[in-house]
Amino acid sequence: MSRVQKWIGMGAAALLAGALTFATTAGFAMPRYDGLWSVSIVTTKGDCIASYRYPMRIANGILANGGDIAVDVTGRVGGDGLVTVILSHGDTRASGFGRLAANTGAGTWRTATCAGSWTAERRS
Repeated sequence: MSRVQKWIGMGAAALLAGALTFATTAGFAMPRYDGLWSVSIVTTKGDCIASYRYPMRIANGILANGGDIAVDVTGRVGGDGLVTVILSHGDTRASGFGRLAANTGAGTWRTATCAGSWTAERRS
């Protein structure tokens, strides 16, 4: 193993140890955004439904379906409030990005044919 490979390996190990230390801190393990949220979705491009309101649940920073409609939800909220989410139902898939702050949030979403914005309010 060359000297450069050893330095890269040691650097990667140090970064991994730092990441694991950060991940076990109380602020990361229990995000302050957990709870039930009401999300309002508005279409600004395309022929999708003009507007819609849907409940989302956040538990330990992981987004989940909070309602009765069969929608698969995959996503998370970072400690800084950054939201990334993918919603799917049948052949339709939407991706969303944005940010939560305290009890509100906002962002954008898109599918293959539509796009728009979303806002969120904490309900519990």
